[in-house]
Amino acid sequence: MSAPPFLTASGLSGGPARHGFFSRAGGVSSGVYEGLNTGPGSDDDPQAISENRARCALALGVKPEHLLTNYQIHSATVIVVEEPWKENPPKADSLVTNTPGIALGVLAADCMPWLFFEPEAKVIGAAHAGWRGALAGVLENTVAAMTELGANPALIRAAVGPCLRQPNFEVGLDLPEAFTEKYPDAGEFFSPGAHNDKRLFDLVGFGASRLRTMGVTAIDDVGACTLAEPDRFFSYRASRRRSEADYGRNLSAIALL
Repeated sequence: MSAPPFLTASGLSGGPARHGFFSRAGGVSSGVYEGLNTGPGSDDDPQAISENRARCALALGVKPEHLLTNYQIHSATVIVVEEPWKENPPKADSLVTNTPGIALGVLAADCMPWLFFEPEAKVIGAAHAGWRGALAGVLENTVAAMTELGANPALIRAAVGPCLRQPNFEVGLDLPEAFTEKYPDAGEFFSPGAHNDKRLFDLVGFGASRLRTMGVTAIDDVGACTLAEPDRFFSYRASRRRSEADYGRNLSAIALL
């Protein structure tokens, strides 16, 4: 078994943590899941998923059973992890821990995967943030949970991985209305679309702005768009355009060593 390649963010590098934003490369899945599908929620062969996740764990330097991901529900719920799951994963969209030997992961196929590291307090976090979770406050809640574990927001380093980017993130008029109703300044993250009833959403920009309100200023971005590169990354929207029955998930994870 060999470790798959992955992207890194310079802001998260160094210290007692190891992270990776994984793509489709280096996996054993086939068909619409070809490559490194790490999503148990897909209909892919469970053995292939387990092998793919084990390869990611190897890359991160942890045991396969210590690579943890949530049952994601597009919520603002954060789980504090003290040990690996003994049963099924909890329903939540963010994980934080200060326990060495554990890797926290996010599964995404267009949504934002955010990874966090506070090097002095030795606290890490991982958050899955689609527009629903971002609007609900999952990023703010992640920072708050890390702070409760001793992290200083001013020292937290954050990075966002491959996700749907503004040039390709077309939404209806209902979305900017929902965001500006809660955050009046959120209109700056929506630009005109190809038609009058469409807008292009800068979800990454919105997420970064919410982190800054929590005192997090060290924010990095790998810059990759899932929909723009569907052969490199799994993308829900790309799978819909291809009329595929299902889709794989990209893993983004950080381990405390």
